[in-house]
Amino acid sequence: MAPTSEALTAERILEATEDVLRRHGPAKATVVDVARALGVSHGSVYRHFRTKAALREAVTKRWLDRTSTVLAGIVAETGRDPEARLRAWLLALFDAKRHKAGDDPELFATYTVLTAENSGAVDEHIDELTGQLAEIVRSGTASGEFASADPLTTARAVFQATARFHDPGYHREWERPEVQGEFEAVVELLARGLRAA
Repeated sequence: MAPTSEALTAERILEATEDVLRRHGPAKATVVDVARALGVSHGSVYRHFRTKAALREAVTKRWLDRTSTVLAGIVAETGRDPEARLRAWLLALFDAKRHKAGDDPELFATYTVLTAENSGAVDEHIDELTGQLAEIVRSGTASGEFASADPLTTARAVFQATARFHDPGYHREWERPEVQGEFEAVVELLARGLRAA
């Protein structure tokens, strides 16, 4: 294979892997396909990712991290009151999942398969998201806006209560016109339940 002019990096490999997965799906995509797309030998890919499973896990984690990064920005917005951040965070999570499912259905279907294979990456993602929620709850409790004896337990409850709006298993429901109103009703109920007074 002809050498490429760009240095082969893990990021370039992950980008190419995502393109290959989009074209071929998870059942047919191979490391050889990724290497071919990059114009390198498959051994070059294996120098960055020791196994096909490691490559698939890394691309799954990268996909999940895109959402986590956006949400972390909302958590960090200390100029906004905790309830407003909670509402913005939940809406951003719902929007991110809805866009992933609707904007690129082939890739979303692929990632649904990959996340099932890489439950460790999914568990880490969920832990990170509930940790972000816990930070918002902690800040609301500290300011007296929220009542919560255990912010992490409260965060887990909020996450579970809103699962219908971010769990990929519900993605078909996200296309229904009334889903936005249903989401807003659940968030309003949760916000009222968290208020200290």
